[in-house]
Amino acid sequence: MKSKSLLILLITIIVIAGLAAVSILGVGSKKATASSSSAEATTSAPMQAEPETNENGEPVTTEDGKVKYHLVSAEATTEAGSETGTDAATETTTAQKNPGYGSYKNIKLGLDLKGGVYIVYQADKENPTEQEMNAAVSMLQERVAYKGWYDAEVSKENTNRIRVEIPGVEDAAATANEIGTAAHLTFKDENGNVLVDGENVKNADKAFQNNQVVVTLDFDSEGTKKFADATQANLNKRISIYMDDMLLSAPTVNSAITDGKAIISGDFDNESAETLAAQIRAGSLPFSLNIVDYNEVGARLGAEALQTSVFGGAIGILLVFLFMLIVYRVCGFAADLALAIYIGLIMVIMSLFGVTLTLPGVAGIVLSVGMAVDANVIIFERIKEEINLGKSIKTSIKNGFAKALSAILDGNITTLITCAVLLWLGTGPIKGFAQTLMLGIVLSMFTALVITRIILNALLEIGLKNPKMYGGK
Repeated sequence: MKSKSLLILLITIIVIAGLAAVSILGVGSKKATASSSSAEATTSAPMQAEPETNENGEPVTTEDGKVKYHLVSAEATTEAGSETGTDAATETTTAQKNPGYGSYKNIKLGLDLKGGVYIVYQADKENPTEQEMNAAVSMLQERVAYKGWYDAEVSKENTNRIRVEIPGVEDAAATANEIGTAAHLTFKDENGNVLVDGENVKNADKAFQNNQVVVTLDFDSEGTKKFADATQANLNKRISIYMDDMLLSAPTVNSAITDGKAIISGDFDNESAETLAAQIRAGSLPFSLNIVDYNEVGARLGAEALQTSVFGGAIGILLVFLFMLIVYRVCGFAADLALAIYIGLIMVIMSLFGVTLTLPGVAGIVLSVGMAVDANVIIFERIKEEINLGKSIKTSIKNGFAKALSAILDGNITTLITCAVLLWLGTGPIKGFAQTLMLGIVLSMFTALVITRIILNALLEIGLKNPKMYGGK
């Protein structure tokens, strides 16, 4: 039994060391990024997606009408010089490995820690439908992606507001006006002539036809006539659908459509069909988006906030470790080991599942550590009571966990309910706080009720049997 307990303690230490290594270094290697350096030249070439075109300048599409895209260099500037006055440049490329999976360096940072802008839009309509709001979200997502802001997040707030968060951008006012203007949907022929305007589209939706996923279009009376003329004049040709200057799709006209109900077929799945339908609806929104709030956070301010909050959290956790060890001795030592596992787990899980860490989120993590300690304190006080009643340490540990269970569950479940409400109704940083606190509570219950108990029993079996070590008189 003693050797088994020693093995459990050894495994515990290995797990703590392993979690520490994973949270710092990660596992494996994520995609490498290329960095260029040169003694005589500096090249800056951001990449962007552009549709492929044939020799006539027409978009290249797949059989189902989807446009093919490829990455191209958006711009490149070169500075070079030589003794003879001619331009010369040499460039070497080295691969820089990103931290592996699970590393804390892969945790996504919110705007308050990374810097950037946030914008809140409100629909200029009293009671927009959920479908209309989803279309507006889709439009904004397309806008930020088209601008190359791939880390941006677009989400609904309440029933008529949309929040956009864009890291790394500085001018909030210009950005808000740039992406919030009404989208313009057009249907064009192969020569680029506008055939039908997006305002003539009443609705676009995903549907099923002959066991196939399709996208349906409904036009108003004016659009029905225009689209009938357009399809009649472009039989067996492509009609391209654009939102602003961005090509969404280029289906081929198989027959004239005179009833105002068009069907776009192809190799769609549920997600791609819904995406295209939402994009088309976004270009024919029956309302505009008004800016109700925006702000910007400097990258330096965010970095300072992160450094300060992490330092403060580390000091607080260290003091908790010392308090538990001094006051509860063996029980406190077991709790400290369990807390170390908890901290490693929460770092790895946040990294793997892409949980965004905000400044309130850091507070949520520290608070969840406090709640984990609170659960341990309740358990240890019950163990102390059992020992003072003259029961054996083994029985006291068993009874202590059993008697503390209901109080711990009640307290944590009520907090989880509060977190769920914050996630549902909260916005921005409030959601970040609720996310990390909810994750922390679940993990802290596991470490307090399971890991701590295993470690305590192992410490007892290796010979730590003096009741005073467990708080007895």
